[in-house]
Amino acid sequence: MALTLYVDTARWRAHQKHMLEQFPGIVPVCKGNGYGFGHERLAEEATRFGSDVLAVGTTYEAARIKDWFSGDLLVLTPFRRGEEPVPLPDRVIRSVSSLDGVHGLVGARVVIEVMSSMKRHGVSEQDLPHLHAAIEDVRLEGFAIHLPLDRTDGSDAVEEVIGWMDRLRAARLPLHTMFVSHLKADELARLQQQFPQTRFRARIGTKLWLGDHHATEYRGAVLDVTQVAKGDRFGYRQQKAASDGWLVVVAGGTSHGVGLEAPKALHGMMPRAKGVARAGLATVNRNLSPFVWGGKQRWFAEPPHMQVSLLFVPSDAPEPQVGEELVAHLRHTTTQFDRILDH
Repeated sequence: MALTLYVDTARWRAHQKHMLEQFPGIVPVCKGNGYGFGHERLAEEATRFGSDVLAVGTTYEAARIKDWFSGDLLVLTPFRRGEEPVPLPDRVIRSVSSLDGVHGLVGARVVIEVMSSMKRHGVSEQDLPHLHAAIEDVRLEGFAIHLPLDRTDGSDAVEEVIGWMDRLRAARLPLHTMFVSHLKADELARLQQQFPQTRFRARIGTKLWLGDHHATEYRGAVLDVTQVAKGDRFGYRQQKAASDGWLVVVAGGTSHGVGLEAPKALHGMMPRAKGVARAGLATVNRNLSPFVWGGKQRWFAEPPHMQVSLLFVPSDAPEPQVGEELVAHLRHTTTQFDRILDH
């Protein structure tokens, strides 16, 4: 019995089709754990809808995915001198975010990242006059800009891209292709209209694969159910049951990513108050699990084990049966399933 990712394949692919229509020339992104689907599955999907290039996070991912995708592979992590060499085919394109990086990739296919308001990495405006000579020694596939998700200062994403287009043009650098991230469809259309000689290509991962939340669902199978009375001891730490109910062993533990959670950016008083409340409950070993039974998320009876979780279901809820499945609200990018089922 397993932690299973169920995919409503028709719905999932309908969303992909919608994204392809909204973002002509889209560059699908397949990095990390493959957004919960795995690298092989996303490579197959990108091949199915005819993508000519697939973006990956690292050279190590490119080395794995090259056997599943026959088109170009764009590595998003910028090249750095001294990095471990990974054997890769010529169809791999490297991202570069410094003049030194360009000089270190003589003869290679490269995309040059410019420094956006993200301030993560990228060449600066001061670097542009020196790029003319540097790009003579590489095969330039285009420039790229990675934009922030939120703009709390009220700035305009399109204006930021236009600013860089003007700088690159003033430096007389080739503008045949610009790779962009985190733009809306209408924003991309505005740019394409203003710069008809440049091909804008949106690199998209989350919105492409996870944009329709109803197309996918994780479920964990119930492996065992044990009735307990108030005061009974259980588990690794031999805690006492707070009331009558059932201890439910469900597929899905730390090796699957259950119990792992990325930090969230909280905005507003209510989300902050909820965060404080959750932290307070955790100090008395009360942690809400991602598993749902009887219409409610159920509490962990104790921290999740490696491959299963131990839940407490109170006696006023229906008794779970071995073999039934509990829906699990899990983050795709931190979850590893046992199996995937299309339906």
